Parts: sequence; C-alpha cells; structure tokens
Amino acid sequence: MYHLSIKLYEELATALRQELAGKSYYSGSVRVIEGDVETSFTASLIIYRTKEQMPEGALSLITDVVPVWWECHTTIGSEEILNDCDFALLRPMLRDM
Repeated sequence: MYHLSIKLYEELATALRQELAGKSYYSGSVRVIEGDVETSFTASLIIYRTKEQMPEGALSLITDVVPVWWECHTTIGSEEILNDCDFALLRPMLRDM
C-alpha cells in the first residue's frame, strides 16, 4: 500500500482549490506527479461558501467541502497500487476558514 504524505495532500489540495474557484459544485479530476509516482483524485463535491465583506470588495470563502463521491488512484510506473487516501485529511486543506 502506498502512503500519501502530508506534502502530497497539500499538493492535491492546491490543485483542487484552483478547480473550485467560484464554484458551488465540482466534478472532475486533478493529478500530482512526483518522479514516477502519479496520484489522481477524482470527485464530485458540493462547495459551501460564505461572503465576507472586505474594504477591497466581497470575498466568497469556502467554509466546507462535502464529497458526493470521490476516489484516489496512485500509479507507479505503469502499475496502479492501493493507497491510503483519506478525504478527512484533505477536507480541511480546502477550506478558507
């Protein structure tokens, strides 16, 4: 089994946050490649937001991300192996608050 490091979760979260920009629903995939290891995260997500009024304008901040469905795959070389991906570790990295 392949262990996903916190660094890898952070990289997945960064890629995913770019995809979530301004959306209230997301369905798609992101992937992170480190050497010969590729990790792809595919999901359908509901994005909850709140509006914050700032001097420079209103911001739409992510307060929660709820998965409808998700899966995470890791491939090393051309072989897919099981991983220990846990959405509970990724979820707080997606929030603005």
